[in-house]
Amino acid sequence: MMKKAENTIVGISIGDLNGIGSEVILKTFEDSRMLEFCTPVIFANVKILSFVKKTFESTSALHGIDTLDQMVLGKINVLNVWRDTFDINFGANDEMAGKFAIQSFVAATKALKEGKIDVLVTAPINKNNIQSAEFKFPGHTDYLDQELEGDALMFMVQDNLRVGLLTDHIPVNQVAAHLTEKLLIQKIETIKKSLIQDFSINKPKIAVLGLNPHCGDGGVIGKEDDEIMKPTIKKLFEKGTMVFGPYAADGFFGNNQYEKYDAVIAAYHDQGLIPFKTLSFGKGVNYTAGLNKIRTSPDHGTAFEIAGKGIADFNSFKEAVYLAIDIFNSRIEYNEISKKPLKTKEKHA
Repeated sequence: MMKKAENTIVGISIGDLNGIGSEVILKTFEDSRMLEFCTPVIFANVKILSFVKKTFESTSALHGIDTLDQMVLGKINVLNVWRDTFDINFGANDEMAGKFAIQSFVAATKALKEGKIDVLVTAPINKNNIQSAEFKFPGHTDYLDQELEGDALMFMVQDNLRVGLLTDHIPVNQVAAHLTEKLLIQKIETIKKSLIQDFSINKPKIAVLGLNPHCGDGGVIGKEDDEIMKPTIKKLFEKGTMVFGPYAADGFFGNNQYEKYDAVIAAYHDQGLIPFKTLSFGKGVNYTAGLNKIRTSPDHGTAFEIAGKGIADFNSFKEAVYLAIDIFNSRIEYNEISKKPLKTKEKHA
């Protein structure tokens, strides 16, 4: 039987307290119907969130707990991860805010690994102020890749538009050096598996964008597309993976070619995220595919420039919650089907 409704436990890391994370979290759960879909557990401090609630005149009722055993289904639980005081200064880049963001995230990840929460939804962090001697990762994805099983892949999702990345948070001048047959195969196979088990697409079609302008123009503008991408894609296609390309990136989204595929793989961060956010900003979700546990996040950052003003759009965060629950249920269904293949009766002579 699938685990559904309010007994699906959604862990939430608080993100940067000076950003819009706490605002969009509270706005998401002001609608009491959300608690019919899941039980949220916010990893933070109930006194600080009570201050945020008062600031934005939120109607969300918070239930403070000190251990996950005290969680109440159908309530907005706030796990006290720390006891220190913190004066929120919306819009400020503060090392203490970064410290608390990581404390929240690390505690939530631990709970996810131990199965005490079903899925994890992360509010935005500031990649600069989270750095410390204990945490030296560019962001959420890299840490999760270390802590969980599998190979993490940044997968941006909005309805039927899905964009994965071959490389994510690395400098543009290092992208070509990272592009190898091994990486290409790993990322394509990760997306294929995710489309099957997480999105219930039996025979997914995947498009790959070329690295260079015009896919290198036969080697005039770069050789990676001809020497690495084309033969690797051909090899995978011949083995049964429905993967196509490479396609010139400049016109791929403009002429709606992406609509023919279940997913698109971009060679680097901005090649994929600029068109994705142009088409879906405010409703898109960042999903970390390829791992044994589920993590989603909204498609925006801390938005310091509007933090504290009460005008943050919470729709992307809400969609991140919905997608995490949908994928969780899809995986349960997929695993049940995989364990119980259809049995055929033996013919007796």
